[in-house]
Amino acid sequence: MRSLTYLVLAAALVLGSTAPTTAEETLIEDFMMQPETRWRFFSDQVMGGVSTGQVAFTQEHGQPIARMTGRVSTANRGGFIQMRLDLSAPPPADTVGIRLVVRGNGQRYFVHLRTAGTVLPWQYYQAGFDVRESWQEIRLPLAEFNASGALLRQSPRALSLKSVAVVAYGRDHDARIDVREIGFY
Repeated sequence: MRSLTYLVLAAALVLGSTAPTTAEETLIEDFMMQPETRWRFFSDQVMGGVSTGQVAFTQEHGQPIARMTGRVSTANRGGFIQMRLDLSAPPPADTVGIRLVVRGNGQRYFVHLRTAGTVLPWQYYQAGFDVRESWQEIRLPLAEFNASGALLRQSPRALSLKSVAVVAYGRDHDARIDVREIGFY
């Protein structure tokens, strides 16, 4: 039993989290049912930046995915591209984190969460993760999300979540991230 516990902890470390998993998981997106009607692409151009990109919904080996690509530029006070999903309902009350299945170009990406308390456009909660060329599961505990400013709670509450975004952010780089699933745990 002790070796099983160590194996679970080691797997959690490899997947990006030391938080215990729960038996309940809620899938919010697998890109099978018209994701283009729910997801929106944004770049820093909404505030005068010059980053460019796109999100494409495609299939690979019969598996639907979202692929966000682009060029992130910090010129002109910019520095982001993102794909965002507005939630139709809050996650279950016992939600402790966000789960993603992703792959990419070996860069660092972020999840941005907006809540009932993030009323200004530049307010969000952020947690980072690194991707590799092969598919991997990422678990980001809500407690590890950082508020973008002092006027927000220290960490987001599950029942106040309004949107989830996958974001290339903060430095000049080429972005390429594929997302196969997003959910709560």
